Amino acid sequence: MAQDNSTMLTMLKTDLGIRTTTAYDARLGQLLTAAQQAIIGEGASTLDASDPLDQQLIVMYAAWLWRRRDDMPGMPRMLRLALNNRVFGEEAESGDD
Repeated sequence: MAQDNSTMLTMLKTDLGIRTTTAYDARLGQLLTAAQQAIIGEGASTLDASDPLDQQLIVMYAAWLWRRRDDMPGMPRMLRLALNNRVFGEEAESGDD
């Protein structure tokens, strides 16, 4: 799990353009955790931080959390669609209506 968090932290820092400093690592790590919890709260109960597709979703969500701290924009459509696809895909696999 620690390797997965390290990978996602690197992905998040790249997305945000943070290249050479570790000053934000603790805060970004918290955002990754918050993103995972929020995604699970949306209904993706089988979220797997070692799965590359789930990692991408977690990183996208965490990047949005970071960026919205300044101006609180709504969730980007791309992120909402990815989140909905993840949740509804899980529901379809479980056979829930």
